[in-house]
Amino acid sequence: MLFMQAVKLFGRYQANIERSPVTIRAYYEDLTLLNRYLQEKYNCLIYLEDITQEDIENYLYYLKEIKHYQPISRKRVLGSMRSFFSYAYKSQWCSQNVTARLEPIKCQQKERHYLSEEEVNLFVAAIKHDLVRLVAQTLYYTGMRISECLNLKVEDVNLEDNLIHIRHGKGNKDRFVPINSKLKKLLVDYNENWKVVSEYFFATRISGTLSPTRVAKVFRETTGALGWKKKVTAHILRHSFASKLVKNDVHLVKISKLLGHSSLKTTSIYVHSHMDDLKDAVNTL
Repeated sequence: MLFMQAVKLFGRYQANIERSPVTIRAYYEDLTLLNRYLQEKYNCLIYLEDITQEDIENYLYYLKEIKHYQPISRKRVLGSMRSFFSYAYKSQWCSQNVTARLEPIKCQQKERHYLSEEEVNLFVAAIKHDLVRLVAQTLYYTGMRISECLNLKVEDVNLEDNLIHIRHGKGNKDRFVPINSKLKKLLVDYNENWKVVSEYFFATRISGTLSPTRVAKVFRETTGALGWKKKVTAHILRHSFASKLVKNDVHLVKISKLLGHSSLKTTSIYVHSHMDDLKDAVNTL
């Protein structure tokens, strides 16, 4: 069986078990890049049965030394390949799982970066693009992922009941996120006074949507205008939302539900050790 034929069948299997479209696309892209690497190396079409453990090890080395992938990125790629080859082996498409004996890639656990409330306010005020500014405020006040935010349809934002319905989030899960009073005022003004006609809630007049690439570009321009060396992304605003709730002593279970995490272990990374808190702690001695 051709490798890419198997990849397409694997994508169909993922859809059958209700993996999210984002997850399916990520696996497909990782495996397509592996296929491209092997095609260039052997100058021929790649068959699943011909791929060896050595091929996979060489590809991971290539990602590290030539493409300069960070450990966390190589770990993600290895995870995609493990899932695929495990399924291919169980489906009897190949005689062995060539990833079964590979050592895991170790990643240094880094504390997540986040912005203080004052920094968020300064950053938001400096954004010159009105719609992107509103998106930034929405991300900070809800903790949504950028894909969840920009995929919101008009009917998903209920300004009467103060609820945002996130459909097909990570893991293909739905959840509701409350709209606080600060954000509601902003969203009501937008919805009533300057929103363009589109099925999407956040939309530009030209495209009827707003792309993550456009948001990221405006964020980069804003940090540059502020003279900040730190990188501010949509995910940093999500971290900032979670960190603010932790600092306000909101229970971790509630934060986990708001973020759409399936495990409290994932949420616990947002429990930062603030230096002021550490100083207070040693001063109790």
